[in-house]
Amino acid sequence: MTQQEITPSELRIKGIRALTEALGPVSMARFLQQFDSGSGDYTRDRDAWQKAITVEKAIEEIKKLREKPGCSSI
Repeated sequence: MTQQEITPSELRIKGIRALTEALGPVSMARFLQQFDSGSGDYTRDRDAWQKAITVEKAIEEIKKLREKPGCSSI
């Protein structure tokens, strides 16, 4: 069986097995708990908070940031 023939379920099982062997069961569980798919609709939310942003406003904000001490690399 090649790697491309592995089903998502088999991949998940092999991945958990590899993590358990490498980290131990407790650390494997702690590692997996770090990942969260989140909730909501990122695209809709982003569109809402970016609605008032124009290219001109973005350039103006960048220029303001560049004027601050220590921010010349922006």
